[in-house]
Amino acid sequence: MSKSKPSSPPQHLLAGQHCENLAMRYLQTQGLRPLERNFRCRFGELDLIMQSDSCIIVVEVRYRRSAHYGGAAVTVTRNKQLKIIKSTQQLLQHRPALNNLAVRFDVVAISGLLASPKISWLKAAFSADGII
Repeated sequence: MSKSKPSSPPQHLLAGQHCENLAMRYLQTQGLRPLERNFRCRFGELDLIMQSDSCIIVVEVRYRRSAHYGGAAVTVTRNKQLKIIKSTQQLLQHRPALNNLAVRFDVVAISGLLASPKISWLKAAFSADGII
């Protein structure tokens, strides 16, 4: 009986992990400290949770090879924002130590070839006001 060879993850998942690594390293060079990565709950997943002084920064990482049709940042739709906000509420319930900190929602948009990407950091890309 032969053992089946374990399959490697799909290419889009590998690209996603690579982009999250790029975003995390970039944000660290900007002075942010990583707290958690890929927090999952019933509402979805938070890519990166970072901290700057007394602020928790929830970061959605998006990649598009081309800037056609608005690029990576415009793919964070109102529906996606709602999922991120609800997931953040779950995060805060599971991590009570973070409850006294302000929360900000940022987007890191990565475009171009992954070998030489362009990274754009959109601070306070959206807020919970008016969405929930």
